[in-house]
Amino acid sequence: MKYNTLGKTGYQVSELSFGTWAIGGSWGKTNDEESLRALHKAMDEGVNFFDTADVYGDGHSEELLKTATKGKENEIKIASKFCRKGDIHDPKTYEMDQVRSYLEDTLTRLGRESLDLYQIHCPPFEILKEGAVFQVLDELKKEGKIKHYGVSVETVEEGLFCLEQDNVSTLQVIFNMMRQKPLDELFPKAAEKNVGIIARVPLASGLLTGKFTKNHQFEQDDHRNFNKDGEAFNVGETFGGLPFEKGVELAHDLSWIKEARGDMAQAALKWVMQQPGVSTVIPGFKNTKQVVDNLGATEVKPFTDEELNRLRDFYQQNIHQHIRGVY
Repeated sequence: MKYNTLGKTGYQVSELSFGTWAIGGSWGKTNDEESLRALHKAMDEGVNFFDTADVYGDGHSEELLKTATKGKENEIKIASKFCRKGDIHDPKTYEMDQVRSYLEDTLTRLGRESLDLYQIHCPPFEILKEGAVFQVLDELKKEGKIKHYGVSVETVEEGLFCLEQDNVSTLQVIFNMMRQKPLDELFPKAAEKNVGIIARVPLASGLLTGKFTKNHQFEQDDHRNFNKDGEAFNVGETFGGLPFEKGVELAHDLSWIKEARGDMAQAALKWVMQQPGVSTVIPGFKNTKQVVDNLGATEVKPFTDEELNRLRDFYQQNIHQHIRGVY
């Protein structure tokens, strides 16, 4: 496993880490025993960073992480997120008393006294521009309740604004072969500011596994069913903002990436890890097989400059115009 510095945190984190949304909920059926086996397998293979949120299964993914990392609190870094348990548009959601309450609940579920990284969970841009939430996080950091903080953003514009806030240590962004916009300005600026980049939705909600057909049916409680057109939250969080049928078509056109690289998912993850400025990539998982398959991406061959240029051109000419929402 290769390790990268996660921005101003100074943490050395595995280049491939994991997000825990899927084992918490909203991705169809889960099994806690299998989730725990998968978490232990990831750690056994050198993964030392996990991303979660208080709304993933209403805190259930945090509880699973507590069980899995017991006795390893010093070596396994955990990042959680807040604000979506409340009204994200209400400034009171970001005031000290409320944020402290969110944090204390998260620490209890994680069984920790201090959180390695606390992230604002895709708040409206107006909240970020108002700025009071950063002062709240600064105070919690002074108290030792959090060691570092960052922001999970939906758009490049939001990310660029956050880079101007002195104590923001990390940005979490949607980034994959089908969402390449951050490469142009955001990633170089983040590197200049020593802000770590956590790449989420790296497989475009499964499109880049190449396993779907246009008539695929997702389970009712899977966000790829109930949020496919942005009905529940930002459309970019599901299939990277692409209409599902168009995404399946584009994934088919990209199937060549798996040549000599195992499979499409491993190739797609390798591409993310290969991009300058990315500190870690956080695919999701629901079982041990998915953990093992994703970890295989660390071993496959890198893309050549010619292949990288081909993928950049394909994004600009065939994908960019189909992405919905502001990003």
